[in-house]
Amino acid sequence: MNNVLEFLKDCKTFYLATCEGDQPRVRPFGAVMIYDGKLYSVTNNKKKVFKQLLENPKLELSGMAKGKWIRVEGIAVHDDNRAARESMLAEYPSLNQMYAADDGIMEVFYIKDVTATIYSFTGEPEVIKF
Repeated sequence: MNNVLEFLKDCKTFYLATCEGDQPRVRPFGAVMIYDGKLYSVTNNKKKVFKQLLENPKLELSGMAKGKWIRVEGIAVHDDNRAARESMLAEYPSLNQMYAADDGIMEVFYIKDVTATIYSFTGEPEVIKF
C-alpha cells in the first residue's frame, strides 16, 4: 500500500475515472493518504464525481511519474469519519482554503479491493493488491 501511496504522490496529479451511466468520466486529483490502514482521497459532495461514486463505486486512478505509470482499480467507500477529514486537511494544508472538517461539503473516501499495477516500457508490471 505504501508503494501505491508514494507513487501517486510522486505523480503530483493523478486521474480518477468514474462512470456516469455508460459514459466514462475522468478528472485530475492530487490528494491521497493512508489513514487507518486504508488508502483515502477527498472530494466535495457538490461535485458530480461524488454522486457518481455513490451510484457506482467502481473507480480507477492513473498517473505517471519517473517514466512509469500506475493504474489503481478498486471500490470507493464513503467515510463520514471526522477524524479522517481532519487527517486529510493536516496532510494537505492547501485544502484548508477550500474545506473545513465540519463544513458540510468535504467528503473523504477510501478505496477497497485494490489492484494496483505499476508499468514501465522496459520491465515487467508490478502488481500490488490490498
